[in-house]
Amino acid sequence: MVHGEEEEWLATQRPSRVREVQAGRLAWTEVDLIDLEGGFARPLRDGLDVFGVQVNYLRVGQPRHLVAALDGTRPIAPYVILSCHGDEGRILMDDVAEELARFQPFNGAVGPEHVREHFRLPGSVTLVTGCDTGDPALAEAFLDAGAGIYVAPRGAPFGYASVFAPLFFFYELTEKRSPMAAVERLRAHDDELAMWQLYQR
Repeated sequence: MVHGEEEEWLATQRPSRVREVQAGRLAWTEVDLIDLEGGFARPLRDGLDVFGVQVNYLRVGQPRHLVAALDGTRPIAPYVILSCHGDEGRILMDDVAEELARFQPFNGAVGPEHVREHFRLPGSVTLVTGCDTGDPALAEAFLDAGAGIYVAPRGAPFGYASVFAPLFFFYELTEKRSPMAAVERLRAHDDELAMWQLYQR
């Protein structure tokens, strides 16, 4: 609980959601960080910790793990990051071995049909890092699955740009800007980051 003197002091500091953490909260928001290998999830986790974000790090090895993380049977965080590779409007996943494939809800890349069938993201701001995951058909599928906002690149940014973009986005949120303003500022940074699109209804 923030006492009067501390509250007055915090009010004199530069505005930031980090002030909530300084005032005693463990985090100002929560993120489900889904690691599909190849998306640089570990440095993202460390960076988000610095911003005062509680990170639920979920490593995914099989399609059924991805479904278990995002099908709504567990509470979904207000923010979701899928740290992954992508291509042609799909989230890439390696095919699982034949003996395991028959137990999976699907096998291979995640397209719009899989998102609609298996994901439930009630109001979450969802950010996907993979190349060309900003394709409108995939974005619409995420919005159909309940995402309040969907952010992803429409194109193939350099790998390190896909690390910087989520960190830039959360820096802006930490500075009390809206997701729309955060993406607008991100897109203005340079041509690589201009590929990032925000979709909402």
